[in-house]
Amino acid sequence: MKHVIVGTAGHIDHGKTTLIKALTGRETDTLKEEKDRGISINLGFTFFDLPSGRRAGIIDVPGHEKFVKNMLAGVSSVDVVILVIAADEGIMPQTEEHFEILQLLNVKKGIIALTKADLVDDEWIEMMKEDVQERFKGTFLEDSPIIPVSSKTKMGIDNLISILEEYTEEVEAKDTEGHFRLPVDRVFTVSGFGTVVTGTIISGRVKEGDIVTIYPSNAQGKIRTIQVHEENVTIAEAGQRCALNISGVKKDDVKRGDVISIEHVMEPSMIIDSKLYHIKSAEKPIENRQRLRLYHGTSEILCRVVILDKEELKPGEEAYVQLRLEAPLTSQRNDRFVLRTYSPMHTIAGGTIIEPVAKKAKRFNETYIDELKVKEEGKAGSLIENTVKNISGSFPTVFDILKALGKNEQFIEDNLKVLVDEGVLIKLSSLDKAIYIHKDFLKKKREEIENILEKFYKENPLKAGMPKEEIKAKVFGKSLKQKNYDEVMSLLEEREVIKQINNLIALYSFQVKYTKEQQNMKNAIIREFKQGEYTPPKYEDLSKNEKDKKNFKMVYDSLIDNGDLIKLTDDVVFSSEHYEKSKELVVNFINENGGITPSDGRDMLKSSRKYVVTLFEHFDTIKLTKRLEDKRILF
Repeated sequence: MKHVIVGTAGHIDHGKTTLIKALTGRETDTLKEEKDRGISINLGFTFFDLPSGRRAGIIDVPGHEKFVKNMLAGVSSVDVVILVIAADEGIMPQTEEHFEILQLLNVKKGIIALTKADLVDDEWIEMMKEDVQERFKGTFLEDSPIIPVSSKTKMGIDNLISILEEYTEEVEAKDTEGHFRLPVDRVFTVSGFGTVVTGTIISGRVKEGDIVTIYPSNAQGKIRTIQVHEENVTIAEAGQRCALNISGVKKDDVKRGDVISIEHVMEPSMIIDSKLYHIKSAEKPIENRQRLRLYHGTSEILCRVVILDKEELKPGEEAYVQLRLEAPLTSQRNDRFVLRTYSPMHTIAGGTIIEPVAKKAKRFNETYIDELKVKEEGKAGSLIENTVKNISGSFPTVFDILKALGKNEQFIEDNLKVLVDEGVLIKLSSLDKAIYIHKDFLKKKREEIENILEKFYKENPLKAGMPKEEIKAKVFGKSLKQKNYDEVMSLLEEREVIKQINNLIALYSFQVKYTKEQQNMKNAIIREFKQGEYTPPKYEDLSKNEKDKKNFKMVYDSLIDNGDLIKLTDDVVFSSEHYEKSKELVVNFINENGGITPSDGRDMLKSSRKYVVTLFEHFDTIKLTKRLEDKRILF
């Protein structure tokens, strides 16, 4: 079902609240002060049923200039606005400011109600209509109906309801499939129930029993009950005003401006990137680093405007800006906002959020501005690619990408698959969730590995490669899981960038090259090990007569690295030939005799107990054998 919110706007004492009462039969001014002074201070909420049976929520906003921030909190979620203009006074200052705000927030549908029509004659009404038509020419209200009404005599009320019926039918349905998001506009406690928050759901749905997170504090609670239009329901959807009774949360844990959503999908930020429009009627330019008031959803936050692509922003101009905030904002890409001057307060600008979680950027940085243009363009593939490119270093999951996008991307997994198929992104599997990295990130890491290995070979020309874990620490740090690191290395091996030798990483094309002297050392070492068979020589004995001990050690270590020698402990090393042969002999002996003891091994290999026990313990470690009392059996 399509859910619709109707809101009012207009100058103080032009009859907004009285008109709503005439439409619905309900009073939206509930505070004693409101009733005593005869003006709306806070937001008022009610509903009414249209002739079709569709129920529309109604938000009544205050008209006094002192309460524009309350007006902004209400009007940010409306689908259709009724701009109220008193027929006996015409367009007034707050009419103008409210209208500017409606435009900045991209409200698309509106009806103009000329209230108090019973106080003027028909000729005056026609003159007022002409004035209104002229004022709103070229705006979203240009072709809107202008309806004279009287809340006192009920003149024009039926006509207004009929047009509301038509307009609410044309309203675009809200995103009920996205993740749940509700900006809080009121918080109170109910005896016996606890904390209750109200607001308009702007995306997704919420149901009884859901666990929700309150941003930016990250406090968590459970939805106990839900009310929509004063009725208990089990589920509420985007486009509906609702009251949520949340258990596990105190009243002081929530305030107007907070956002209620689900865990992990939102991220508060102190910096946002946006496209800003400075209204034509403003008296002077916006200066770089000017302090302003930001209104987003139901929140008001002080900020500094850093203009990225201009020296200053003149009235009627647009610019890419960073808003550096004095308190965290929880927002998403494409959210609208309004800026007002710090003091005295006047509405001067508004715009669209491009990057809800931004980092400090330098002014006139062309690369950064180009990235903002790509994000602003809004093509899903480009946005997702650019987002993954920027956060590949954190090895993001789908949820991380969603959070960084700052919006609900309905087909994100389909778009990710296309980008993976095209080779733009690389998907790494994981035990819990897949992660994604950009091809440029992999290219950068490949180049880092190549540079590290090339430097390593200059210092260690006879080393086959670097330890695999040392490269992981240098290139990826602790942020990449071992399983995913192994995948990255295997991928680079498939692409013939590297090769893996035991626990070493080598450049794919690298071959150890020995000098003539080193080759002679290599041959002599291998000859000694072959002659020693299962009683291999010690390094100290091999090197004692060598003059160039440094070179000899390099050759000896290279034979271990490339697998010609197998190192079991610091002082027990076998030739690969005799190591493999010993495995074969042990397996055959166990198969024939049911087990093997160190004495059996010593006799079979014609070796000493020291070497045999070291071999057997090694075979236990690699799970070739296992010890059973005084003998080994196959694992």
